[in-house]
Amino acid sequence: MRRSALLSLSLAALAFAPVLAAQDTRPGIAVLPFENGGSYGQDKENFDALQKGIPGILIGELSQNPAARVVDRDEIQSLLHEQDLGKDGRVDAATAAKIGKLVGARYMITGTFVDLYGTFRTDARIIDVETGEIIKTVKADGKREDLYKQIQSIAQKLMTETKLPPLPTQVGEAAKTRNVPTEALTYYSRALLYQDRGDTTKAKEFFKKATDVFPDFAEAQAGLKKLSGT
Repeated sequence: MRRSALLSLSLAALAFAPVLAAQDTRPGIAVLPFENGGSYGQDKENFDALQKGIPGILIGELSQNPAARVVDRDEIQSLLHEQDLGKDGRVDAATAAKIGKLVGARYMITGTFVDLYGTFRTDARIIDVETGEIIKTVKADGKREDLYKQIQSIAQKLMTETKLPPLPTQVGEAAKTRNVPTEALTYYSRALLYQDRGDTTKAKEFFKKATDVFPDFAEAQAGLKKLSGT
């Protein structure tokens, strides 16, 4: 019964996706949770949280490009939950492509990160939704304290590889000067983790902690506002 209901939901979403695509001809990009590739040196909860936080920030960076239609993180999370997908943090290319079709995306982004006692590496894979093939992998590495700049680097490489135009000049210049501290990014990631677990109280607490560390943290401000209903 449950499987039948989920299948009906998926088919309805799949049927509706082309309608959305017809209304917005920009290439759709969706970002899935990243995998922890085997990290050491922090609390496990922080690594679990970064599986949510890295794609959360990446979505924000990609959304600055007006030439792309970036799928909302909550939409992807809801679909993963409804379909019982990615419970172990892993989604293969074929499954990612199926999800991409459901949300009307042209490209799906999956990724992996590894933190080895402060040395951080991030890999992101671009999957062609039509073929289900990985068409490119982009990478960034450095120190944990420079994690935000790594994510920005990944976003820029993804835009290039998906043939998106550069960011508008004013937006690009503002991006160069923005630097979210890793502490704030970690709090933001924890907030998303608790939000997805249904713990609204702790999610709001950690969104607030993120904005306390970095008052101009727009993504954390938006998360707190949404949960507060304001």
